[in-house]
Amino acid sequence: MSDAQPLVEARGVSRVLQEAVPVTLVKNIDLTVGHGEFVSVTGPSGSGKSSLLYLLGLLDVPTAGQVLIDGHETNGLGADRLAAIRLRKIGFVFQFHFLLPEFTVLQNVMLPMQKLGKLNDAGMKERGHALLEELEIADQAKKRPDQLSGGQRQRVAIARALANDPALILADEPTGNLDSKNSEIVQEIFAKLVREEGRTVIAVTHEPGFAEATERNINLVDGEIERDRRR
Repeated sequence: MSDAQPLVEARGVSRVLQEAVPVTLVKNIDLTVGHGEFVSVTGPSGSGKSSLLYLLGLLDVPTAGQVLIDGHETNGLGADRLAAIRLRKIGFVFQFHFLLPEFTVLQNVMLPMQKLGKLNDAGMKERGHALLEELEIADQAKKRPDQLSGGQRQRVAIARALANDPALILADEPTGNLDSKNSEIVQEIFAKLVREEGRTVIAVTHEPGFAEATERNINLVDGEIERDRRR
């Protein structure tokens, strides 16, 4: 981890669902994650793991406290500004790949680039092919998601998350639907992104082996950080 400006920071972050009986998802979280870290988030079911990830990824907003990305406060920003930050700086990988079935593998990977609008069509195709090559699935570029195995679909989802070259990758149970072999492949892909490209990966996982492979583990209990351990 570098001593430079943290990539993502939570300061006193809480998230409470305002229902008839309020439900606290996360409570008073203080957390700093720097560039080039590989972090796992673990804890019992209902401990707030995914809720914390969505707050760090600006998919949800805190009830109290603030989330900073690259030192910039995000409190009070409108939906369009938050979406723009996500598009430029954050890539998401979920347990279910959420690939669009009507599009080819390459077209799915190109979608975030199209939304960002920085590259022309040729540039987007070139980058898409390069990402698929990096993840060793370039030969699947013209196929539809339903023609792929579960492990291949998750690698396409990772390529899509990398499309706009984000510094931060957030993954929610990325190996939850995979067998042990494909889980190891996905785990190694994330480790390589950190090790060779200097990206930051924060992954929610229930798999002890995945958590042990990360450089840092944050364990949540009842919405609070019970342990933050570096290896």
